[in-house]
Amino acid sequence: MFNSLDKFSSSVAFEDEDNNRLRYSDLISFSDIFKEIIPARSLVFSLCSNNKESMIGYISFIRNKAVPLLIDSSINTKSLSDLCDKYLPDYIWMPSSRREIYRNYEVVYSYENYKLVAFNNSCMAKLNPNLAMLLMTSGSTGSPKLVRLSYKNIKSNAESISNYLSLDNLQRPITSLPMSYSFGLSIINSHIIKGATILLTSRSLMEKSFWSMLKDKKATSLSGVPYTFEMLKKLRFFNMDLPNLKSLTQAGGKLNKETVKEFALYCKTNKKDFYVMYGQTEATARMSYVPAGTIMDKPGSIGIAIPNGEFSIDTSDNESSLDSNVDGELIYSGPNVSLGYASCVADLEKGDENNGTLYTGDIARKDKDGFFYITGRKRRFIKIFGNRINLDEAEQIIKEIYQSVACAGSDDNMSIYIVNENMVDKVKKHVSNRMGIHFSAFKIYVIDEIPKNVSGKILYTELTEE
Repeated sequence: MFNSLDKFSSSVAFEDEDNNRLRYSDLISFSDIFKEIIPARSLVFSLCSNNKESMIGYISFIRNKAVPLLIDSSINTKSLSDLCDKYLPDYIWMPSSRREIYRNYEVVYSYENYKLVAFNNSCMAKLNPNLAMLLMTSGSTGSPKLVRLSYKNIKSNAESISNYLSLDNLQRPITSLPMSYSFGLSIINSHIIKGATILLTSRSLMEKSFWSMLKDKKATSLSGVPYTFEMLKKLRFFNMDLPNLKSLTQAGGKLNKETVKEFALYCKTNKKDFYVMYGQTEATARMSYVPAGTIMDKPGSIGIAIPNGEFSIDTSDNESSLDSNVDGELIYSGPNVSLGYASCVADLEKGDENNGTLYTGDIARKDKDGFFYITGRKRRFIKIFGNRINLDEAEQIIKEIYQSVACAGSDDNMSIYIVNENMVDKVKKHVSNRMGIHFSAFKIYVIDEIPKNVSGKILYTELTEE
């Protein structure tokens, strides 16, 4: 992966809002520098933002067979410390602003606003030879459960995406999603292998400077999660003059049918492409897409499997089905299915536990044309602003400060139930700080007691918002 960048050497790989540019030849040069510093098969924690330092680190680690865990640079100190204790990284690539936390550790390399700290390089973890990188399963909660991705996973998914989106070196996507998030990273991977120019910004859609950059630097594509598209409507996106923007891509959760229709109609009228997609970190991001020409006829669908992938439905009788209108757990098979999970450093030596097949945990059905629709969830996960949140893990995080709690909800709307009104503000702040989610994404309800059955298990169906 990334071993053929020399054929794009004179092209610009990354350009930021301050007009700093990195050519593909620069990425190769930095990779050579890191090769002299970090031994192959080192475990590196990379605290990422959408900046050139993070991109240099990521490309260099992958090219040199070091194994990075990509972590949002805003992760709180306790969560980061817990991950370090659990996995014992050899190095940490971090913003200089976080250097104080690890002031007793040696800085072995510095570039611009980043430093490489030797954290534990005297005791390298045993890593499976196929392990390429690690991503978190639950957004920014700092969960110790990680997804193990291979070089084959990353390469095959990038190639499939660039294939069905017809990407080439003329593309100029803008980073509207964090690179530590699997969807955001897949955008980077699928464009890098084509020699495209990626526009780097950590600005949000709500900032004027984001739109100035998008227009001035002639971004050709914009990607987002459902929340992104709701914000675009509020920003009167349909009235903007964006002649260089050629495509919109959406994943990270289900977009409601009416919004799908609105954006599909806008794109059809303005000669742009609109792609609705479905994926999970466990499949290196994307597993399906709705072809742009069929989006108006299939609102609400996750589409068809990506090239080299295949869907089936696991019915109630535990048999795989390809029949239409049969509900069951959605199964995906393909070369992008991850090796499995890791919950501690010893798991990083494990081989392929999935064998190319992923049970997604989503309930789905297929229509007569072969398009798939998600109809429910098998497990207790929701998505908040595109990040998958495990509701059971959320409860455990809250229990760090308060025990009587239950979490439920739907995408972009987590409901937290407690029995002490005096704890509302503390719980609110704790959830926001520890899980990295905005106050608007959850609501706290004070109830008389948490409903439980005789064995002490919470009865989530009895929780109400009144």
